[in-house]
Amino acid sequence: MPVFNLSEDLIFPHPSQAEEDGLLAIGGDLSTDRLLLAYANGIFPWFSEGQPILWWALNPRLVLFPNKFKLSKSLKQSISNVNFTISFDENFEEVIRQCASVKRSGQEDTWICTQMIDAYTRLHYEGFAHSVETKLNGELVGGLYGVSLGRIFYGESMFFTVRDASKVALYHLVEKLKSWDFMAIDAQQDTEHMRRLGAETILMDSFFEILKKSSKYPTITGNWGIDKIE
Repeated sequence: MPVFNLSEDLIFPHPSQAEEDGLLAIGGDLSTDRLLLAYANGIFPWFSEGQPILWWALNPRLVLFPNKFKLSKSLKQSISNVNFTISFDENFEEVIRQCASVKRSGQEDTWICTQMIDAYTRLHYEGFAHSVETKLNGELVGGLYGVSLGRIFYGESMFFTVRDASKVALYHLVEKLKSWDFMAIDAQQDTEHMRRLGAETILMDSFFEILKKSSKYPTITGNWGIDKIE
């Protein structure tokens, strides 16, 4: 099945038309409107510096249902015993730049290129992209960021420089999402790391059902910041 070439029009082919590896379309831009349309239809961008923009719709899809998050004994100890401070939407740009700088196994360079950083920073200032920060003695040592629409959080990336710092950020995100009755965290690609935390793969048809239900709820936009959690 041929990969769809996007024009200036805000339109995507149906995700069912994606290649076997999940590649759906090439081109377009990373405007806020296009990104929100993509996420609302189970599509996300993923490409490297110098490549055209590539759009993906993976089947199956890795998701983490908040009530299935696995809190291991070691993570519970890190949450309880380490003097971490947790915040939301306090250092978004620093978090995404830290995520971009992380060396990942099997990848020569980062997919969080300058275009992506600029685009998601705009999404953040428009109230759709959010970060969770883990700090130790006032220093940012871990965190994550993603996009929220309806009652789904689309996780993009996470980083840590201190053991368990990114997992602690995810734990506090899950707790917040549970309090807001979120349906799922879209983890996109299948990784052993996220599986150990409770994520599981579901078929695209099932993911679409979640998207449909989620779209009936208003998006919680704006700053998610709360009093710091000590």
